[in-house]
Amino acid sequence: MTAALSAAERLARLRLARSENIGPVTFRDLLEHFGNAVAALDALPDLAARGGAKRAIRIAREGDAEAELAKTEKLGAQLLVLGDETFPARLAVLDPPPPVISVKGNLDLATRKSIAIVGSRNASAAGRRIAGDMAEAFSREGFTVVSGLARGIDTAAHRASLQGGTIAVLAGGLDIVYPEENRGLQTEIGSRGVLVSEMPPGTSPQARHFPRRNRLISGLSLGVVVVEAALRSGSLITARFALEQGRDVFAVPGSPLDPRAQGSNKLIKDGAPLVENAADVIAALSEPLGHLFREPEPPSFAPRSAAAPDTDRDTRERVLSALGPTPTPMDEIVRQAGAPVQQVRAAVLELELAGRIHRDPGDRVSLLPE
Repeated sequence: MTAALSAAERLARLRLARSENIGPVTFRDLLEHFGNAVAALDALPDLAARGGAKRAIRIAREGDAEAELAKTEKLGAQLLVLGDETFPARLAVLDPPPPVISVKGNLDLATRKSIAIVGSRNASAAGRRIAGDMAEAFSREGFTVVSGLARGIDTAAHRASLQGGTIAVLAGGLDIVYPEENRGLQTEIGSRGVLVSEMPPGTSPQARHFPRRNRLISGLSLGVVVVEAALRSGSLITARFALEQGRDVFAVPGSPLDPRAQGSNKLIKDGAPLVENAADVIAALSEPLGHLFREPEPPSFAPRSAAAPDTDRDTRERVLSALGPTPTPMDEIVRQAGAPVQQVRAAVLELELAGRIHRDPGDRVSLLPE
């Protein structure tokens, strides 16, 4: 078991996560190299400058981090940084894990076997009934039900599992209600279930926040059940994250005449098990559950070096020449750059801190416009 984080390191990890151009991948890479956030914060200006930053990188101030901690506590919630002993294990082992989460409610629910139910906001009455019936049945069998507190399928799943235990992952801050019609439900989940968010208090949900929310929904769960999803929907994004994370994906079939079922029907065509009720899902999960399914151990960050990663201008230029607006897999960047993997990753880290590239899901990188 790793040692508990010091107060200084916890604050430094929060500051690192809230600093400019630092997402989950960069946060993990910095901790893997330096071993702690205090040293990583000290290195940020030099790393960004080497990547070609046109101005000084904005580093979150200590006072701002302390204010976020105070606001979170005032909400009756707690802020957890990666490495905290109570950080949910299923999230800590994601690749990459979320650097920081805020939680309100009974966090023990995140340690139980969990299943996610997601689907259309504009759900049919039949879809909402199916989601509610499945959620209630999962609760009776001891599962925590996870969803995203959107209207439609999410709402039906949360309401039906309030008594048995439900987790709502929010796209905005814990104190922001979205949609407004779920204000009462959000309050109930905060007192009887668990609310989870990656965003600081006061953050209104924006389009770019929802994929991060969806990744946590699947990450907290052993499997994801999709009920009514259009072809281009957040539910299919959640399903894709689930597959990348090694989770199971299940789909409830719908009418081929209903656009709300086209996405879930496509999942079935692509190989997702067709399920009609909770018993179908539990039966499919019985084998991993019966073998005491365990996640791998959460990461422990041992420093490779106190110095900045070893790169050179030539490697950075070759990495840049391999990139374009279309996301490129990291292994292809390494191949085209013709440099050792660690040097290429170090160059990518510097370029991201400089605001010149974007990290995309699946360890892919794209070039940002100048």
